[in-house]
This record gives sequence, C-alpha cells and structure tokens, in this order.
Amino acid sequence: MRTFVIGLFVGIIVGGVLAFFIFVRAPQASQAPGNPVLPPDPNASKEGTARIVLPQEFFNGVLQTIFTEMKPPVFAVGQQSADCDGQITILPEGSGTRTAVSFEKNTITAPLAFAGSYASPVGCLRFTGWARSNFGLRYDPSTQTVYGQLNVENVSLDGVNPFVGAIVTPFVQSTLNTRVNPIRILDGKQVAVNLPVAAAQGNLNAAIRDVRAEVKDNALNIDVIYDFAGAPLSETAQPSP
Repeated sequence: MRTFVIGLFVGIIVGGVLAFFIFVRAPQASQAPGNPVLPPDPNASKEGTARIVLPQEFFNGVLQTIFTEMKPPVFAVGQQSADCDGQITILPEGSGTRTAVSFEKNTITAPLAFAGSYASPVGCLRFTGWARSNFGLRYDPSTQTVYGQLNVENVSLDGVNPFVGAIVTPFVQSTLNTRVNPIRILDGKQVAVNLPVAAAQGNLNAAIRDVRAEVKDNALNIDVIYDFAGAPLSETAQPSP
C-alpha cells in the first residue's frame, strides 16, 4: 500500500510537470514589441543624437519607492483556492537576496526575491526564494517606445522537496517571464520635438529615426537619434502674445 501511495504521488508530480510543458510550454520571456536595441555605432555621426543617462541608482530608487510607498508587485500563478492565494509577491529582500538592478559587464541584471503559493492537486504549496534574471531592451518604431524585457534565467527555492520544486519552479519562472513583461522604459511622446519658432515663422519637428543603448560608467545610456525638419507655423502652435 505504501509503495502504491508513493507511486501515486510521484505520478501526480510528474503528470503535473508534463502537463505544464505540453500545454504551457517551456518557460520563456514574453516577447516585448519591436526589435532588440543595438549598441551605438562608433562611426556614426552624432548630429541629431540626444543621450539620456539613467544611472543604476535611478532604477533602484524606483524600486525603493514601489516597496516603501506602494504595495509590492503581485502576480497570479495557477489557480486560487479557499486556502491558497495562488500568487507570487516580489519582496524587497529575502532568501539572502535584495531585489535590485545592477549593471555588470555591459549587461543589466536584476535578482528578484519572492514569496508565494501554488494550488496543486496535493494541496497548497507555499514557497520562498529568489530568481536570477537579466534585462534587455527593445525598440518599437511604430510607437517610438523603448521597452524593457525581463528574462528569468534561474529560480532557487528555499528548502523545497525536489518533487515539489519540479512543479513550482517552472510555474514561478513562467509567471515572472510572462506577467512582468513588457516594461515601458521610454515613451516617444516624452521625447517628441514639435517646437514653434515664431521668428522663423515655422515649427521645428524632430522624428525619432532610431534608438541605441549601452551600459557604460555604471549607467544605462540611451541615444535617441532624430531627423529634423521644418514645417509651416500652424495656428494651434502660434505662441501666445
């Protein structure tokens, strides 16, 4: 009888994992719109290029504000039940890890501490741990928007039975990859140029042609490349007397 119960339990675990990979597929980051942002071209002219510098402290200041003045980010994982929230909560710190953004070797990394629960066929599985992730940038020319894309590389759970970890780990990884992304970093409207120049009787317009970025000097440097053009001064753009 004991052998049968153990076999049944293992069968449920293996079945859950197989069902996940068959119907949900392997955990991959949800694709943000646009194309990957390329590094700046050292041979390109700097004419029409504006640089936006975002230091590492900027991103961590944003995270600090979220954790201290707002509620921690929460993402649903699986189904809820009467005794199981079925969600993952990002924590400011836990499992020996601090949730933060770090610039290392021209890459952006973001360890994430979390706690959560998952309603499984064998009951509510509660867990804590941390995830190792990297951060990429994509640019969508149709909306002139720069997106961030979080890619969770590895999930480490605290003191979880290997059989339980086999179910929880892929769900945690998939949830973070799909529910967090995409992250809007820069909206084209924020850096659009439409400047009336009354003395020249025209409008100075600047359309974003491309966006490049690199991690350098402990900061994310975003180059916005414009194409400038003049246009007649419209009535709506007439300066106030």
